[in-house]
Amino acid sequence: MCLAIPGKIIAVEHQYNGAIRMAKVLFGGITKEATLEMVPQAQIGDYVLVHVGVAISVVDEAEAQKTFQYLAEIGELDDLMP
Repeated sequence: MCLAIPGKIIAVEHQYNGAIRMAKVLFGGITKEATLEMVPQAQIGDYVLVHVGVAISVVDEAEAQKTFQYLAEIGELDDLMP
């Protein structure tokens, strides 16, 4: 099953000669990169839903926490913890 996972943006930078806006996104205990091209309004501190390396929407913190709780209940958070 493919899911979009919520994560918190902790850094934003432009890569590929400034052409692409990328973020470092914190998922539980792991940080990964995701492109912000689909959510140009996203900023540091925002929570975004990320699917295969692409932030697809901005969500509020309460919604992100609810999703993390659900994933924990079904045992799907193991891959997000160091």
